[in-house]
Amino acid sequence: MIANELRKDYLLDRWVVIATERKRRPTDFIQKTLAEAKPENCPFCPGNEHMTPPATLVYLMENGKIVKERDTDGYRHENWIVRCFPNLYPAFTPPKNGEKFEIKEQRFAEAFGHHEVIVESPIHDEHPGKARISQLLHVVNAILDRLEFFQKKSYVKYVSIFRNHRREAGASLSHAHSQIIATPIIPKIIELELKASKKAWENNSECAFCEIIQKERESPRFIWENAHFIAFAPWASINPFEFWIFPKRHEPSPLNSNEKERRNFAEILRFCLGGLDKLLNDPPYNLGFHVAPVGDYEFYHWHVEVYPRLAIWAGFEKSTGMYINVIPPEDAARSLRERIGLK
Repeated sequence: MIANELRKDYLLDRWVVIATERKRRPTDFIQKTLAEAKPENCPFCPGNEHMTPPATLVYLMENGKIVKERDTDGYRHENWIVRCFPNLYPAFTPPKNGEKFEIKEQRFAEAFGHHEVIVESPIHDEHPGKARISQLLHVVNAILDRLEFFQKKSYVKYVSIFRNHRREAGASLSHAHSQIIATPIIPKIIELELKASKKAWENNSECAFCEIIQKERESPRFIWENAHFIAFAPWASINPFEFWIFPKRHEPSPLNSNEKERRNFAEILRFCLGGLDKLLNDPPYNLGFHVAPVGDYEFYHWHVEVYPRLAIWAGFEKSTGMYINVIPPEDAARSLRERIGLK
């Protein structure tokens, strides 16, 4: 049996234990839980638009084309394709009366920003692992519309795009949805990635992630690719069956993508999340976009990271910040390849 390994992240000063001697099979992670029942009165379902704040963006289909609208206090659009609105319980709220963001005494500040929900489909359970690619493309376009909108705010320094799938991963409602949080500071993980990417760029005049993509395309951690995107299990995966999705073209932000690239992005999301669903019987997971903030970040390479919620972090992980992964990424990638349809 191969001994356990310590592996260091590609760029970050972070170590992971790949515990091959504690190795488990994919079937060991399948949770025998009942399917999440649709609530009797889901606030995200069509007909219940009055149960949410007015939509800041609504996609409507008119004469075969998408029309973008927004709700008013007294009116809610119906027959929508995608719907975005403020979270009823926001973590960040917009400043009022011209207030400015200020860190006081270097230790606290008002949580200025925005927190929105993106309902991904009028169909309650049309999650991305099962959704039509055409519907996922609408979701991608809506996400980028809101990303562009928030990045223009003077008090916004970073826009986080994420989705929590199933209650175990933090989803309070089972209707397919993502969230966007615009913050007045750059989060620590993104800050560390920016610094490491910049250092590699200055040393080699090349993108560190572009080099990683080329290496992983030929490695046993490769999962799937299409014309514009690639998915692989990272070398030092923290989570069992974790995978990352990267655009092949170097870009700091998805806002620079064209229509073909966006469709390819929707496609790879559908196939990879669908493979995860088939492999582990619809497991809980978190998905997060890593994008460059507004500014000159030509050295950065945007991407998406998917973290299945299959492990419980205990005393060692909590007290050290070092994680133990009982599924080698090579095994995870092979299992996902097989489920997607590649042998």
